[in-house]
Amino acid sequence: MYLADYHHHTDNSFDSQAQMKEVCEQAIRRGVNEVCFTEHFSVNPKVPTYGHMEFDRYFSQINKCRELVKNQLVIKAGIELCEPHLMKEDYKEALANLEIDFILGSVHNIKEEKLRMFMANKTKKEIYQNYFEEVYAMVSDADIDVIAHLDLIKRYAVETVGNYDFIIYRPIIEKILRKAIKRGIGIEINTSGLSKKGLKETFPSMDVLRLYHSLGGKILTIGSDSHRSETVGSNQEIAIKMAKEAGFDKVYVFERRTPSTINLE
Repeated sequence: MYLADYHHHTDNSFDSQAQMKEVCEQAIRRGVNEVCFTEHFSVNPKVPTYGHMEFDRYFSQINKCRELVKNQLVIKAGIELCEPHLMKEDYKEALANLEIDFILGSVHNIKEEKLRMFMANKTKKEIYQNYFEEVYAMVSDADIDVIAHLDLIKRYAVETVGNYDFIIYRPIIEKILRKAIKRGIGIEINTSGLSKKGLKETFPSMDVLRLYHSLGGKILTIGSDSHRSETVGSNQEIAIKMAKEAGFDKVYVFERRTPSTINLE
């Protein structure tokens, strides 16, 4: 079984202390075949991800690790853009001429507030509806390859207002998925929620995966969203099983933003 972890952070991200070399060594030990590093990056000085990423350092580490592991592990250079539908020209300029393999787009802030802060004093309906509308705005306009953790807001909301009812939010989720499919943008199975106390499910949920497949969605990646070397590739087997149960027989990998497929065994 070919295992490709397409969402991993190192100390090139503001919220990780993982060393890229150690991640690669752990990936080999854990039987992972391919890792795409997806470091947080934002051009907005008002959000926490701003100012940490140093691309020269990042690509230097990528090249050194590729040389170190040679044929034992495929290493891709990705990026996770925060709210990439905002300040589009700044993002375009910042990423110009970089040899990026893969771009995740995520919503970590709404109206320049971190999600936890945004949720304060809001109803469950306001929290989820506003979040999904922001994801729709992103997928409608951003230059990305895959939507990261499509229903991420539940990670925080589950602690106060609980998880969302798929039936209630199906219209806006379907709208997001249809727009993604139309624009050639995929989604990921992000396994990090499986270890979240009180949640214990992936981003997005199985209901969303099934809906995506039923609408004709094809581009699907799997990522641990790990911020530590020892959890690279976590729960890949569970994600692969979910993908199959949702109707998928392939997952995707990228090189210079060009997708190709890996058959699910």
